[in-house]
Amino acid sequence: MPGTDRAALFDVDGTLADTNHLHVVAWWEALRQGGHHVDTHAIHRAIGLPGDQLVEHLLGEERDRAGDERLSTAHDTLYGSYFERLLAFGGAADLLRTLAGDGWKVVLVTSAKDRELEALRRAVDADDAITASATSDDVEEGKPAPDPIEHALSLVGVTPDRAVFVGDTVWDMKASARAGVAGVGLLCGGIPHDDLTKAGAAAVYDDPADLLAKLGTSPFASVPAR
Repeated sequence: MPGTDRAALFDVDGTLADTNHLHVVAWWEALRQGGHHVDTHAIHRAIGLPGDQLVEHLLGEERDRAGDERLSTAHDTLYGSYFERLLAFGGAADLLRTLAGDGWKVVLVTSAKDRELEALRRAVDADDAITASATSDDVEEGKPAPDPIEHALSLVGVTPDRAVFVGDTVWDMKASARAGVAGVGLLCGGIPHDDLTKAGAAAVYDDPADLLAKLGTSPFASVPAR
């Protein structure tokens, strides 16, 4: 097998699993229950931030913070009703297994935790290819800070120049750039191509299947085995 000093880092929601719009609906309803009207397009663009940062991004620093925990709990309860129905994007499992078979250490880098992460991993159904998982609970700051990606690299002992990060949001691409890791954007999460590029994506593909088909000419090909 090729050397295993390379890390393939993956966001999960909207990147490997088709969940972004479910999060939008859950946050919209949680916010509505809390007395806040927030347009769904604004919520969609905030998806990818950890829950506390998402609430601050949408409601501002002057909000009544006493309601933050209720909002997050409501979202988690609403989103949890989908756990047994979550689906992975086509090609997601094949992409992870192909990279693992080529010697890459596959690490999930996600804001999900506990039961949510378990549900996502069941949906992706490629645990045999996954080396480790890094969540926002493991670090002081979530994406777009580089902390989650830096923590993921530390879990597998790989340097930034030997890694590639795949995500679907501007927060993913900003975190990747700040960590010094090549970022690959996927359009399946619903964020426009130009937004991902401006946030630092080195390349953009439609979805996991598209990236898999073009793996040989993607940023992954720029990190040879040794």
